[in-house]
Amino acid sequence: MRIMEDVTHTIEIKKSKFITYLHRTNDEQEAKEFLKQIKKQHPQARHYCTAMIIGNIVRSNDDGEPSQTAGHPMLDVLLHNQMEDIFVVVVRYFGGIKLGTGGLVRAYSSSVKEALDKATKSETKRLEEYTITFGYDLIGKLDAYFRTHEIEITSKEYNEQVTYQYVTDRDITPDLQEMSNGSIHPIAIGQMEWETPI
Repeated sequence: MRIMEDVTHTIEIKKSKFITYLHRTNDEQEAKEFLKQIKKQHPQARHYCTAMIIGNIVRSNDDGEPSQTAGHPMLDVLLHNQMEDIFVVVVRYFGGIKLGTGGLVRAYSSSVKEALDKATKSETKRLEEYTITFGYDLIGKLDAYFRTHEIEITSKEYNEQVTYQYVTDRDITPDLQEMSNGSIHPIAIGQMEWETPI
């Protein structure tokens, strides 16, 4: 799962302020640039804890908080939610009251969890793309079938015969052959990744 757009979320615990930034990226260098911008926005903050899942890079940083109390709990939330291509920064303004180890773990994990709850997420499926050619008399029947089964038609061409390209995660050949008395023969033309909001 990925986030569709960046999210900012703030919580306050015992006068400490935790500002969470969720940022979608598939580039570690770009994530580092994003962190620089956040530090510029919050020059007075005490900590800038981070977690990222970018391709095979799965990493976190406590940035001066006691070991395993910030970055690791943040990363746990991302892993639990099966997130990908995400970089998270939690900016902490210390409020003068120590939270203790357990308190910090709860604060950092809650701040990321609440930010993720606010985010619009998407799922990426690997779909097969097919092409079919058929007579004009079948347009109504096929359009209704694709609409009711929520299958995306990616292109339509009207020549002597009609050609549709469509993407799906299952084989609908038997349905199409039944509708066309065996005259439609879908041809697989490749795979594509399809991102849909959830």
